[in-house]
Amino acid sequence: MATIEELTDNTFNQNVLEKKGVIVVDFWAQWCGPCRKMTPLLEQIQAEFKDEIKIYKIDADKNVNSAKEYGISSLPSVLIFKDGEFKEIMVGLMQKSAIISNIKKYMA
Repeated sequence: MATIEELTDNTFNQNVLEKKGVIVVDFWAQWCGPCRKMTPLLEQIQAEFKDEIKIYKIDADKNVNSAKEYGISSLPSVLIFKDGEFKEIMVGLMQKSAIISNIKKYMA
């Protein structure tokens, strides 16, 4: 499985908004049970798609500016960006197949 890099408020723009391609950002928190279940799914997806997409995690409790910027009110919230532009949000624990189908919409 692929490990997923952590973002912070300070690294969000350079790693997400200034990059080309499909970037997936998982807003999570340590206390969130569904978030802990989401992590292995996202690690599997990152491993399957290797260089086609990039997945990051960001702790919503420690990075309130980014969470506020995207109106994060429920966790986990997984955001999809394409070429630095916000495209879609998936809220709550989702099946791996549903996550992949949402990501694939932006890979063409």
